[in-house]
Amino acid sequence: MATITQAVLITGATSGIGLATAKYYLTQGYHVIACGRNQQALDELSGCYGLVFDVTKVDEIKQASVTLQQYLQRHQLPLTQVILNAGSCEYIDDVIQFDADLFARVINTNLISIGYCIEAFLPLMAANSQLGLMSSSATYLPFPRAQAYGASKAGLSYLGRSLRVDLASNSARTSGIGVSVICPGFVKTPLTDKNDFAMPMRITSEQAAIRIFNGMASRKFEIHFPRRFTWLLKLVSLLPEKWLVSMLKNSNK
Repeated sequence: MATITQAVLITGATSGIGLATAKYYLTQGYHVIACGRNQQALDELSGCYGLVFDVTKVDEIKQASVTLQQYLQRHQLPLTQVILNAGSCEYIDDVIQFDADLFARVINTNLISIGYCIEAFLPLMAANSQLGLMSSSATYLPFPRAQAYGASKAGLSYLGRSLRVDLASNSARTSGIGVSVICPGFVKTPLTDKNDFAMPMRITSEQAAIRIFNGMASRKFEIHFPRRFTWLLKLVSLLPEKWLVSMLKNSNK
């Protein structure tokens, strides 16, 4: 059981994986800083400190950073984990009529906003803390209609790999901050409930939360689950590219 003196910040904490993860961290004795856009939803998260901001609005992120720093200092809390979970999913249904606005919107929400969150929150993290980035197992294979979502999550995965190198090489300045890239398979959330295709081996948000907690606690770099599903994707990804195209071209239609 973790002590109450440890704090974790979780974005996108008012629904889905973020909500389940916030609740699970509470059961493990963590001081949970739950972040989201909806003040009422945060108020309903009993036991958490709610930090209201929109990850797509830079000014709100910067103000949240100031508020968080004051809160941590006032309560003498070390910020030992940050999980940047907030994101969105939209599909490009017709690549001939490519929706560039949709593409930009998803990239901004899922990737660009993460850069601003890292700028805001990384300097506040304690020694030997852990940063978690919510990527996706969708990055393992080139799924149809997923150009925006997949590109945003692939960017996050690379960002995590690169951050890990620089944080390790500057350990004197970064005090041993580690990085985890979280790659879920299908998880039952309000977001995936909108999908119009089969989602094999889908697990609950509560099951995902336990896997995230255990992976972050053990400082794993890649946290992927459910493993029987993600290992299958990894294995299939080794096939020649033309085989993958033939296999996947109708998978999400």
